[in-house]
Amino acid sequence: MHFIILIIHRISSSLNRLFSRENRLMHSLVLLFIITMIGVQGYVWIENYSYLNALYETVITLSTVGYGELSPLSDAGKLFTIFLIIAGLGIFAYTISAISSNIMEGKMQFYFKTFRKRYELRNMENHVIVTGYGRNGLQVVKELLAHQHQVVVIDEKETTTFDDVQVPFVTGDATEDHVLQKANIESAKAIILCLPNDADNLYCALASRALNPSITIVSRASNESSEKKLRIAGVKNIVMPEKVGGAHMAKLITSRDLVDFIDHMSIHGSSETSLEELELTEFASVFLDKTIEEAGIRYKTGVNIIGMKMPDGNYILNPDSESKLLPGVKLFVMGTPAQISSLKQLLSS
Repeated sequence: MHFIILIIHRISSSLNRLFSRENRLMHSLVLLFIITMIGVQGYVWIENYSYLNALYETVITLSTVGYGELSPLSDAGKLFTIFLIIAGLGIFAYTISAISSNIMEGKMQFYFKTFRKRYELRNMENHVIVTGYGRNGLQVVKELLAHQHQVVVIDEKETTTFDDVQVPFVTGDATEDHVLQKANIESAKAIILCLPNDADNLYCALASRALNPSITIVSRASNESSEKKLRIAGVKNIVMPEKVGGAHMAKLITSRDLVDFIDHMSIHGSSETSLEELELTEFASVFLDKTIEEAGIRYKTGVNIIGMKMPDGNYILNPDSESKLLPGVKLFVMGTPAQISSLKQLLSS
């Protein structure tokens, strides 16, 4: 008896050394499933049990509950049961140890959280992927969340630096196809590349376009030589933070009040006055082919139409009251969040 207990202890200890602490629970469950299947198949072959009876015999053997056999075992069946008890009890003890350890350390919550995150990502559609969760990436995420967009972040390290922002997170290299697929890129509407290296942004743009040909790609760039390559790769918009920041600082000297006015009339979702774009194809046809005056948008909602993008790509700034609301036209409107929400309800009614 002491010899059997020693063998079981050695099996359990060997398994603990073989598998890493993080993967111990998963491996233990896999091993328990394998030894159970071996037991079932062994009793089917050796004793000609049905699969249900073989499963019952295996479970009572592994769990050592002490029930008697369904029928007297042959010599081969007895030898097989001895093997099953020795191997199974070692794995069973290892599994109980792994489960207890994970419960004590709070790891079960981690597994449920991981499962929930994967489920959310698989069912996410029409979302925006942000690669790189540094200072630029954080600001992008905050702006998107302020406008009620679904966001998924990809970064090599799952950071806890920005605990105030809660978004689905995919850990990995964004230039790898399988990482982009974890973020469900096939059903995403846009991807914003905030990686610090231009070459990584370029490679990620190529991979994104291959996986989703219709996706909108926006990228940051550190130098002008990268801009042309990114456009060839299918990047629709390119932002150079240093260039934009420098121009903004210069404008604060040359046109300070104008910059302050534009900042006040920003696109921040939490601002008192916001700018937004609305596409007419999304709304009720009752407003199509009417003039701005006939639609009465300003009178009904208080929103000002400050610009239009025509179906041919041309822009009209400060359109007059006779401008027509044609199918495919985009409106650039200014108003408070409440006014813009009222306009959306009006156009979607």
